[in-house]
Amino acid sequence: MIKSEATIEEIVDEGLCTGCGTCAGICPNSAIKIVINAEGVYVPELVNDKCVKCGICLTSCPGKYFDFDNFNSGIFGKKSENILLGNFINCYLAHATDREIRYNSASGGLVTSLLIYALEKGIIDGALVTRMKKDNPLKPEPFIARTKEEIVESSKSKYCPVPANIALKEILRSNEEERFAVVGLPCHIQGVRKAEIVNKKLREKVVLHLGIFCSHSLSLRGAKFLLYKLGIKEGEVMRIDYRGEGWPGKIKVGLINGEERYISNQDPLWNTVFNSFFFVPLRCLLCNDLTAEFADISFGDAWLPEITAKEHEGKSIILSRTKQGEELLNAANSDGYIELIAIEPEKVIQSQRTFLHFKKENLEERIKLLKLFGKKSPQISLHKTKISSYNKFVALISLINSHLGSRFEPLLRHIPLKILEMYISAFSRLWWLGIESD
Repeated sequence: MIKSEATIEEIVDEGLCTGCGTCAGICPNSAIKIVINAEGVYVPELVNDKCVKCGICLTSCPGKYFDFDNFNSGIFGKKSENILLGNFINCYLAHATDREIRYNSASGGLVTSLLIYALEKGIIDGALVTRMKKDNPLKPEPFIARTKEEIVESSKSKYCPVPANIALKEILRSNEEERFAVVGLPCHIQGVRKAEIVNKKLREKVVLHLGIFCSHSLSLRGAKFLLYKLGIKEGEVMRIDYRGEGWPGKIKVGLINGEERYISNQDPLWNTVFNSFFFVPLRCLLCNDLTAEFADISFGDAWLPEITAKEHEGKSIILSRTKQGEELLNAANSDGYIELIAIEPEKVIQSQRTFLHFKKENLEERIKLLKLFGKKSPQISLHKTKISSYNKFVALISLINSHLGSRFEPLLRHIPLKILEMYISAFSRLWWLGIESD
């Protein structure tokens, strides 16, 4: 590795950090710690007396630069022919056969079931996953799960920033013969893939990459806003589950006094927190990978009319992308851990239409707007398209809302929910007009 005076702080200063934690997980000198900044997202902080300017952190970082063509060729042996979904072998609709796992997971329990299967069959010795901290339930805790119970404990979505790849350090410290799966969002998977190029040991140890579809993450300010609107103090929270109890699930906040509060995805508060972009970090709005294109298997919610009309236990959309991913799915299906039904790629696109449009076709406009204000943007592939005036407004409003939430969240708390709901409803209508016009 060629030494450089530049460090990971350059990425933070330019506003390009994804908060994935790869730099801290891969640093050979433990010279990087991950902290929460004023905007409620995780960023790396340099421990100067340990840093030797080796450049490994920058080389592994997916925040500033990620070459889709090179990684497609390196991982899959060819460039992607599908601009929206990336390389894949097959597409499926699937769910776990264990009804308890299925009911208590985010969407069908596929990731949980496949990890359990891989662990029980000796394919892996552990998995990099995330749970919420017991002593601070608003914050995530990436860790290496080595038992079925720990894998189940990590199920459900985490609608907050997660520096998952800090746990790569534990994988690198593991016994020589041990092998692992990693579970992450697109930025986590990209970080692992880049780190594997730098570190041969990591490349040998990680044998399975499971990627979760991601439209956007939320800053920790989102959870604080949610609790405020519910009249709950942070110190009163014992547990928070963002999904589970059927599909599409609900948020459950368990309080120290034993009380439980629920919010469904039909609640105006849900829409305000999760669909407004108020609490979305700016860097998330510069991402062009919805479906975790560099995973071995990718998983997402099956937002299809025929599913949403009657499904209550959960099903997942799955893309198998590599030979090992396809073989694992078929083996788990044959052994009764999961049920698979093949579907056409068009069904995957239909299920994710809204945010595929936003990430692939609206991104260039958002980058143009940021450049007008002198902001940096990542060096990534853009889907060139003629964009309508509706989409120009969508790009602008999404950036404005992100700025409002990151800077003025305390002020937003005091705006009546009804007014916020009307504003978000108008924004959503504009967004759909943009999708329909393209």
